[in-house]
Amino acid sequence: MFAKAFRVKSNTAIKGSDRRKLRADVTAAFPTLGTDQVSELIPGKEDLNIVKLYAHKGDAVTVYMSGGNPILFELEKNLYPTVYTLWSYPDLLPTFTTWPLVLEKLVGGADLMLPGLVVPPAGLPQVQKGDLCAIALVGNRAPMAIGVATMSTVEMLTSGLKGRGFSVLHTFQDHLWRSGDKSSPPSIVPLVPDPADLNEEKVDPALQGDLRALTLEGEEMENGEVHQAHGEKSPPEASEDTSVRTLSQDSKDSKPLQEQMDELLQQCFLHALKCRVKKADLPLLTSTLLGSHMFSCCPEGQQLDIKKSSYKKLSKFLQHMQQEQIIQVKELSKGVESIVSVDWKHPRKGSTLEGREVRTIIIDYAKKNDLVDANNKNLVKLDPILSDCILEKNEQHTVTKLPWDCLLSRCLEKLQPAYQMTFPGKDPVVKKGKIYPIDITLAQRAYNKKVTVVRNLETYGLDPSSVAAILQQRCQASTTVTPAPGAKDSLQVQIQGNQVHHLSQLLLEEYRLPRKHIQGLENAPKPGKKK
Repeated sequence: MFAKAFRVKSNTAIKGSDRRKLRADVTAAFPTLGTDQVSELIPGKEDLNIVKLYAHKGDAVTVYMSGGNPILFELEKNLYPTVYTLWSYPDLLPTFTTWPLVLEKLVGGADLMLPGLVVPPAGLPQVQKGDLCAIALVGNRAPMAIGVATMSTVEMLTSGLKGRGFSVLHTFQDHLWRSGDKSSPPSIVPLVPDPADLNEEKVDPALQGDLRALTLEGEEMENGEVHQAHGEKSPPEASEDTSVRTLSQDSKDSKPLQEQMDELLQQCFLHALKCRVKKADLPLLTSTLLGSHMFSCCPEGQQLDIKKSSYKKLSKFLQHMQQEQIIQVKELSKGVESIVSVDWKHPRKGSTLEGREVRTIIIDYAKKNDLVDANNKNLVKLDPILSDCILEKNEQHTVTKLPWDCLLSRCLEKLQPAYQMTFPGKDPVVKKGKIYPIDITLAQRAYNKKVTVVRNLETYGLDPSSVAAILQQRCQASTTVTPAPGAKDSLQVQIQGNQVHHLSQLLLEEYRLPRKHIQGLENAPKPGKKK
């Protein structure tokens, strides 16, 4: 509006009654301002002038001047603050952020387009269509322009941050700013986002993603119970419709809200990389990835909210994805990070799956994609994804169908073993590889003396030294703790005599470990037999 010179019609001192009316109008227009702040902005005795002017397009505008600077202007009975005022009250309006180069366009009279927005880790401010907003630059919270939102925040996100976002009314360095003392904006450090809000995508129960994501097999131990687990889960593709509803603890998903948001964040990220980001887009600003791609991948009925995740900030989440070797992030210009490379073939691992979950996913996938043979319900047709996942090279063009049991067993065989241990009061621990049992053996020592040797106690959260102390007292026999041969960072307990019976009582009855995870209990001495 003030990109070009305006014509002044009149410049007069304000009357007392008009001063009081202006205070009332300011209080009504900006309710976040306190009484003292309004009095500070519209002083009681200092000079305050009313300037009536015509903008270069003919709009009649009333400007209020204080201390030689324009502090407010009125257009069509709506009151707006100038950048001079916003520098004193930077939180007066919801503030959106853009790049310094964009400011040059705004000063020249352009509106702010949504692709020019920088989406902070805390997400975009929540506004409605027609709301007055401030526009700041990356690295400085001091507003550089004001404008009216052409759509709500939800509509901005649904559009994938495309199109015109704000009708700009006034900017730093325009002719209204020049009518003041032409001071430069202060440097106001951006607020540290407080851990609360941003958006992400939820996993569809059917397997729509690549079955290569099933890459872990193992067992889960919880309070002495060990359950078979298979696979690491890459969240499947989700709907591209992005109507918004925040995840809540009342959701059908019984997982904690933070865990749900972590899953949604990773799903939106993977979906964006797989379906929206192209190699030609690289290097890609991390803010563009979030604003233009990840938000639009959020499924219907959910809202991606990084502040509700365990990461709190986009940069921390992307750092984790970089550690997983999915992407590489670099700071190509000061304070601005970009994704410079993507490993498109990365297996995209996630959480572990139990065997029954793997079966459910495969069955749902087959049914959803009409792969069950119409003539024989016991056969499953192999689409390209299933073929690539489970067939050998020499079978690719010869095997087109498999029985259910063969399909499921082949999928499970392709998975990498892992196990998860959960102990009361502690977080679950997932480890790759097979879970080995506690191994109890009898060995012969000098003078034909027997000793009982116990290995692999650490796997089950047992301290070898503590176990040795307990056994020494109960068995009334000497015990030693030494490094286990052939095992890195593992100890073994050696007890004089055949003490398998005492070990059995300790491990099964007191520690309540499943019998199938203890090897060598059959070596206990028979009743009446000398140890």
